[in-house]
Amino acid sequence: MGTTRIRRKLATGIAAVTMALAVPAASWADTLADVMADAYKNSGLLEQNRALLRAADEDVATSLSALRPVLAWAGDVTRSFARTSSSSTFYTPIERETTTVSMGLSAEILLYDGGSSKIQLNAAKESVLSTRQTLVSVEQNVLLQAVDAYTNMQAQSETVALRQNNVRVISEELRAAKDRFDVGEVTRTDVAQAEARLAQARASLAQAQGDYQAAREYFIAAVGRQPGRLTAPPAAVTPAKSVEQAKALALKNHPDILKAQHDVAVADMAVEIARASMSPTVSLTGSYGIEETFDNEAFSKGGSVGVEVSGPIYMGGRLAAAYRKAAAQRDAARAALRLTSISVAQDASTAYASLQVARAARDAGERQVRFATIAFRGVREEATLGARTTLDVLNAEQELLDAQATLITARGNEYLASYALLANMGYLTADHLNLKVTRYDPAAYYNQVKNAPAMLSEQGRKLDRVLRGISKE
Repeated sequence: MGTTRIRRKLATGIAAVTMALAVPAASWADTLADVMADAYKNSGLLEQNRALLRAADEDVATSLSALRPVLAWAGDVTRSFARTSSSSTFYTPIERETTTVSMGLSAEILLYDGGSSKIQLNAAKESVLSTRQTLVSVEQNVLLQAVDAYTNMQAQSETVALRQNNVRVISEELRAAKDRFDVGEVTRTDVAQAEARLAQARASLAQAQGDYQAAREYFIAAVGRQPGRLTAPPAAVTPAKSVEQAKALALKNHPDILKAQHDVAVADMAVEIARASMSPTVSLTGSYGIEETFDNEAFSKGGSVGVEVSGPIYMGGRLAAAYRKAAAQRDAARAALRLTSISVAQDASTAYASLQVARAARDAGERQVRFATIAFRGVREEATLGARTTLDVLNAEQELLDAQATLITARGNEYLASYALLANMGYLTADHLNLKVTRYDPAAYYNQVKNAPAMLSEQGRKLDRVLRGISKE
């Protein structure tokens, strides 16, 4: 919802408005940095993708385990029953029962598999790097949605105040029209026009209050808490000086491009893995066991050591098909990288243009409000002298109201466009913005699991405590 909604707003220039009068003002002040920090801390989407990153980290440990010895044990208790008869016993039935207990250990270590296991380990590491970039992309979307929610609320607060003032002004105009009607200066038509405009103003105020409720829910969903009193945002950032700079930075830093590059590396390694699967596998094996038969006091123990060599001869064409499939997927990953580069460059160019348009709209809006204010004051003064009608005053007031509403929208769009450009260049992150939050270190968990610690080791027990702490959050 977040990214699509924001792009639609930037394209159309329509910002949500209003703040509900029935909602009391919060006791704390919210800055834009506060809102983004809380969105970062409270985002369930970030938590979900952090968990997915930890799962990718464990794939590295799983791949590493294939290069290590495998030690296993097996135990067996067997109770055998038999009833036999033969000529030697004159066909007298003889009951026999035996109990056998065996215990054994087996070990195996891979000596050679054409490099497949090592390549799979490297591919798992590249997948981790790819997943980290996915997390960065999600972080940018979360923070951009928080900016959208903040500017939305800021615009709505100003718009409600504007609608309130509009109702007051038209109420005054209505009273003035009635007073002039009583002394015969205007007709009943002037009074009716003021009555109609007042009804329209009240309807607009009610609409603004309804819109605020939806915007409030959007803020809560984006930030993870109730909104406070929104302070005036700082000056809009200027992330790039030219469209060429914006595109160059986007192609260098955008997480979607970095992810696509790692995906290409994974696809290249998948081809090597498919080729290596056609090679023979050499393993060193060993076993040791003890067997005890309690009924006849038989006892044996012993072991073996050997080298096992295996490999495919003919598998119906399955290995060749797997190789061709991996090659096709590699080509698709490379094409995806090219398409992502084109898309990111285009988005950066569009975002830069949107920011320039938003700034021009804000400048024009400020001039429009300034001159509309002068015109409204002049028309109202002329009306007191009888040179203007009530309708002229109402029209001038409406033009001023429209100009003020347009300016509120333009200011919100400028802030949103500037941060959207930051996101398109890969800079809308907690690190780059220096948000006051405890930042998630994507390498911390990886460094603990990359050596595949066993569950009973000290490192394994430490990891268990870490995971229990995460599950309680």
